[in-house]
Amino acid sequence: QVQLVESGGGLVQAGGSLRLSCAASGHTFSWMSLGWFRQAPGKERTFVAAIGWSGGSTYYADSVKGRFTISRDNAKNTVYLQMNSLKPEDTAVYYCAGTAMTRVLNTRQTYSHWGQGTQVTVSS
Repeated sequence: QVQLVESGGGLVQAGGSLRLSCAASGHTFSWMSLGWFRQAPGKERTFVAAIGWSGGSTYYADSVKGRFTISRDNAKNTVYLQMNSLKPEDTAVYYCAGTAMTRVLNTRQTYSHWGQGTQVTVSS
């Protein structure tokens, strides 16, 4: 069983940066695809970014392209989300997710493992 624990959220001003981390337990991490999703109050959980098991393939929602970067360190069992040029509309709870699938990584239903979430608040 894989457990995912996010950290790095907080309060930041518009234009600022944050780096989220997601640490995983379990020896299956290195072959999992990983994703970040976010959920704002009263809204559905939506895709932000995903990365394949080797780190060679990355995918982004249009709303974060050019501002966010997903990466992973398989030696540390950790996936990261570097968020730059943050906007108030980026405010949400951010969730890390893992899956054995290699396709359709922008869909919630693809993922079988989820973290508890970390709050990101961007003030204007």
